[in-house]
Amino acid sequence: MSIAAATRKLESVGVVGAGRMGTPIIGHLVRKGFSTRVCDLNPARADAARKLGAQWSGSPESLASECDAILVCVGFDREVQALLAEGGPLRRARPGTVIAILSTIHPRTVQTLAEQCAGAGIHVVDSTVCRGGEAADQGTLLSFVGGGDAVVERLAPVLRAYSADVVHTGGVGTAQVAKAANNLILWACLVADHEALALARHYGADVDALRRALLISSCTNGPLEKWGTQTMAWAEDDMAIVAEMAVEAGIALPQAGVNREICRALKPKRYKLDLYGR
Repeated sequence: MSIAAATRKLESVGVVGAGRMGTPIIGHLVRKGFSTRVCDLNPARADAARKLGAQWSGSPESLASECDAILVCVGFDREVQALLAEGGPLRRARPGTVIAILSTIHPRTVQTLAEQCAGAGIHVVDSTVCRGGEAADQGTLLSFVGGGDAVVERLAPVLRAYSADVVHTGGVGTAQVAKAANNLILWACLVADHEALALARHYGADVDALRRALLISSCTNGPLEKWGTQTMAWAEDDMAIVAEMAVEAGIALPQAGVNREICRALKPKRYKLDLYGR
C-alpha cells in the first residue's frame, strides 16, 4: 500500500445500515460536509437517506469501492463477519480505506477481521457508540475507538461529525471492551432503578419526586435520568457478549449473570414501574 493511500484524507463516507442509530449519523455526516453513501438490506430506507442528502448505493460492494471510510452499523456479529470475511462485499474497498465497526460485537471478531483485511491494505477498527438514540439525533454520542494512532487520527473528524466525545481506548478491539463495560453497568443500573422505584411505589412514596431526588444523590445514574424512555430491546444481546467475554477470561461476573436473566425476561416489554410490585 502506498503512503498516499495510507494517509489519504477521509472525505467520502459510507454507512452500511440505516437503522435507528445509522440514520441520524447519516444526517450529521452530510451536514458536516462529508460525501455520504448509504446501503441497507431494506430498500425502503432509501428515500429517508436521500432526504438527508446522502446517496443511495444498491449494494455494499458498490459502496465499498467509492468511499474513503465506511461505518458499519448492523445489528449482529454474524452480519459484520459476512460483510468483511474473505469474499465479503466490503473486501472490495480500496487500499487505505478505514472501516469502523460501530456494531456491538465480540472484540475477538474485530481483531480477527482486522488481521484478515490488513493484507489488502484495509484498516479495520472498532468505534462503538454510547448514550442512545436521543444522543444520536442530537449528534452528541460518545464514541469509543480502538485502533492504531495514525488510523484513529485520520478517522477522528468523521467520528466528531456525530459525537460530542471521542475516546481512543487502545488497540483494535478495545472499543468493544469499553462498550461491554458500559453495557454491564448500564443494564445493572436500569434493573436496580426499576426495583428501587417499584419498592418505593409499593410503600406509598411519590416516585416522581423520589426519582428527581435520587438524581442529585450518590446513586445518580444515566438510566434513572432517562427513566421511561429505555427498553430491554438489546439488553440480552449485550449481556450475552459480556458473558462470553467473562468465560474466555476466566472471570466470574455473578451480578451480570443475574441481570442477564432479568433482561431476558423483560426483553419484549418497555420498562414500566408496575412490572414488579403490582
